[in-house]
Amino acid sequence: MELWHFILLIFEFFLLLAWFYILWIIISDLFSDRAVSGWAKALWIVFVIFFPFLGSLVYLIARGGGMAERRAAQVQAAQSQFNDYIRQQAGTGSASELLDAKKLLDDGTITQAEFDRIKARVVG
Repeated sequence: MELWHFILLIFEFFLLLAWFYILWIIISDLFSDRAVSGWAKALWIVFVIFFPFLGSLVYLIARGGGMAERRAAQVQAAQSQFNDYIRQQAGTGSASELLDAKKLLDDGTITQAEFDRIKARVVG
């Protein structure tokens, strides 16, 4: 095998992977859009599979702007869920944490200012 044939083979393989990636993006966008009916989704899938280049190009032209908006909404929802989870896990302190801090204050391990900061965090 000559060097140029090998380079061409690598380039074709790259194009094949790029095509599968675009197909994956189109199909995932199509099925995540609740505004499109089942029949319309089926027609888009048939169009993209039987006329791959034309179908993908038409899909990206016709629905490309909506793809970005739907993806941004998904990212925003995921970020909101993550933030809610972090707030829930961080939460406010518990009564046992306040009792432990009081014990440390009585033992002289922490100062009154440190105890007040812990108390403020636990209470509110």
